[in-house]
Amino acid sequence: MSGLADRRLPVGLGAAAAALALATAVTALLRKRLRRQTHGPDPAETARTYEHAVLHSVREGVLVTDGDRRLILANEEARRLLRLPPDAEGRHVSELGLAPTLAALLASEREAIDEVHSGHDRLLAVNHRPTDRAGGPPGGVATLRDATELRALSGKAELARKRLKLLYDAGAVIGTTLDVRRTAEELAEYVAPGFADFVTVDLFENVLRGEDPPAGVGEMLRTALSGVAEDHPLLKVGDFVPYGPPGMPWDLLSGEPVVIPDLSGPAWALWRKPHPERAARMIDYGLHSTISVPLRARNVVLGTTNFYRLAGRDSFVPDDMSFARELVARAAVSIDNARRYTREHTMAVTLQRSLLPRGLPEQNAVDAAYRYLPAQAGVRGDWFDVIPLPGTRVALIVGDVVGHGLHAAATMGRLRTAVHNFSSLDLPPDELLSHLDELVARIDQDEAAADIGGADHGGEQGAADGGVLGATCLYAIYDPVSRRCTVASAGHPLPALVHPDGTVEFPELPVGPLLGLGGLPFEAAELELPEGSQLVLYTNGLIESRNRDHDVGLELLRSALASAERPPEETCRVVLDVLLPPRAADDIALLVARTRGLSPDQVADWDVPSDPAAVAGMRAEATRKLEEWGLEEVEFTAELILSELITNAIRHATGPIRVRMLRDRTLICEVSDTSSTSPHLGYAAVTDEGGRGLFLVAQLAERWGTRYTAEGKVIWAELALPTREPERLVPQFARPTRGS
Repeated sequence: MSGLADRRLPVGLGAAAAALALATAVTALLRKRLRRQTHGPDPAETARTYEHAVLHSVREGVLVTDGDRRLILANEEARRLLRLPPDAEGRHVSELGLAPTLAALLASEREAIDEVHSGHDRLLAVNHRPTDRAGGPPGGVATLRDATELRALSGKAELARKRLKLLYDAGAVIGTTLDVRRTAEELAEYVAPGFADFVTVDLFENVLRGEDPPAGVGEMLRTALSGVAEDHPLLKVGDFVPYGPPGMPWDLLSGEPVVIPDLSGPAWALWRKPHPERAARMIDYGLHSTISVPLRARNVVLGTTNFYRLAGRDSFVPDDMSFARELVARAAVSIDNARRYTREHTMAVTLQRSLLPRGLPEQNAVDAAYRYLPAQAGVRGDWFDVIPLPGTRVALIVGDVVGHGLHAAATMGRLRTAVHNFSSLDLPPDELLSHLDELVARIDQDEAAADIGGADHGGEQGAADGGVLGATCLYAIYDPVSRRCTVASAGHPLPALVHPDGTVEFPELPVGPLLGLGGLPFEAAELELPEGSQLVLYTNGLIESRNRDHDVGLELLRSALASAERPPEETCRVVLDVLLPPRAADDIALLVARTRGLSPDQVADWDVPSDPAAVAGMRAEATRKLEEWGLEEVEFTAELILSELITNAIRHATGPIRVRMLRDRTLICEVSDTSSTSPHLGYAAVTDEGGRGLFLVAQLAERWGTRYTAEGKVIWAELALPTREPERLVPQFARPTRGS
């Protein structure tokens, strides 16, 4: 076997060598024939061709230099960006016409990353790196990319960012108050002079009054204007601004903004047509471009905003119009909110004023003057009143309902009516406040029940701005005969007292709880007021504010009242001048009453024995006094009334009886006794011997009634005094009005 293998091994090796030679020859023959048929390069040449193609297809410019800083290679993008000559290869970088700073960079061995260099009319971002740092051949490689468009895009992005910030900041600057005019001013002041050189805001008059704008487009009122100069040709604030009819390029009814790049261009001749003289003045002044954007909110056009640019600034473009539209849309919502608030505020003020006294009643107990100022931020429930009472007395009232808006005003009206009704019963101040306290508690309960019922049925709450939480009230009765004033307070600030010598004090009086809280009684106190004293009643809006403490307000009030010579009207004016805040956040009610005294010769009183025989003597005394007063014409009526009242007191009451006559605006006859039983008016039958006394009194007197005192009661009757000079008949159309 070994010999056989030795003989066959050379034969196998020779066959393998022959086969390898044959395969090599065939491969070479096939490669040569394939290259000849395809005209293709060899693999090394193909690789070089591929690298060259890739180099010239990239979007960045590529420059390759050798150790002598001569250009070896520049792709097509580099030739385009640098405007290289066709024979640039082989030249030194300083001979290629490059910018000095760029040529210096390419000739150095300094590394650079995104350095900006100028290349003719372009900005180039250049990266440069030497090639001999890692053992490579000497030289350098630089890449270049065009940063001009990137810079433009960056500028647009920066502009968009700034405008987004303007829109964001506008929310904190525009609409800070619920005032239509102020909101329009904030819009104009915010935009000029940054976005535009001049900005105008024009609104319909209805909008300024809080009403809905008219259906069509008519005259508007220039409400706000802001700009870079004062000598502009634009209409001033307060001027009426006429707008063209529908169909014009700036048709407001469409609600679409309009941009005018060139006011003087022929394409906008129609804009100049309605008011050619005003348009010419604007163009001559330098106003060359404008944007008009309707103020549209809730699908209603409230007015328009106009932006103007002067010559020297770029004209407005559609991108500017988009920004202006968004800004005005946000401002329109604020203006519409202010309009709706103005409407509700006007309604509340109208209701409030209709429920307050429209004048002071005629009476001789005090000289009175008043002021009422509604809050600018919302009507509260402040009120005041002056009510004449029997016996020449007068009631002075000041109150404040907790809450604001229409509900507080309506509640104030209910309380004022209740005070009038309780006053007609001639209740003392503390008892009157107790009845008023029960009424307010019932109102609160009704409101709470209404709120629960509305929630159960998915309806609105009974009170749009919350139920009444209570009210304050100060009730004072001044008697000019005794010159004493009885005061009771339900959580209300105590009055100020100005003595005849000008000194001011705030009397220490008991203060009860707020009306509606219940649980605690009210206490009255008496003050003795010399004739000529001033009693000053007010609500807390006068002395309290956001920037002033209660004690500071009282001291300011004290200093304002420190004068003995001012009449009540002058006192009201001085007090408001000193204490009225720039923007009242609460209602202010002020009532100033200077006291008078009924002179002794106007008062006559007698003690009457409890004996029917004393009635005749009492009639004689009354007759003599009436003759002394010159009131002979009412003697018979007065005698009859006094006879009936004294007789009733003798028959039905016990204890001392006292008779008093007062000569004031009327003749007042009073009979007092110690009984608390009130007489009632009845109708006697034909066969009855009595029961007609009070009926006769009611028929003969102007008014009559009963009031209770700590000792018993007083029955009083008023008789009209005779007219000394008959009133001349005046035709209805010529009758003088109050204050004429």
